[in-house]
Amino acid sequence: MEETSKKIILFDGVCNLCNGAVQFIIRRDPEEVFRFATLQSEIGQNLCKERHINTDKVDSIVLIDPGKAYYLKYEAVLEITNHLKGMGWLRVLGYVLPKSLGDLMYDLIARKRYRWFGNTSSCMVPTAELKNRFL
Repeated sequence: MEETSKKIILFDGVCNLCNGAVQFIIRRDPEEVFRFATLQSEIGQNLCKERHINTDKVDSIVLIDPGKAYYLKYEAVLEITNHLKGMGWLRVLGYVLPKSLGDLMYDLIARKRYRWFGNTSSCMVPTAELKNRFL
């Protein structure tokens, strides 16, 4: 991988909620801390296999901090928001809401995301100006 110093967000490329979340993150990441890849892509699949992540159980978001750790579900959301401009107030959520309850809420939204937010037939194609942010 070319940029091991960047954190990598793997997301469901056909999910409208996930694509919206990626756009939200990009707007609040002026330091370009994150790079992105879809879970459906070859690189996304390889990154999950290397870490023994079962994509049958986690199919909407994975955060990889290369050489250090990876985060799933609620933990991934909290870790991502820790690096976003103007989102520091969300850190409080990590102290108030226990991981088990956060994962439960995350799983509910993940299960219903296509019904509530819709999905597309193909993965998002980044614009030319954002192409360098995607693996």
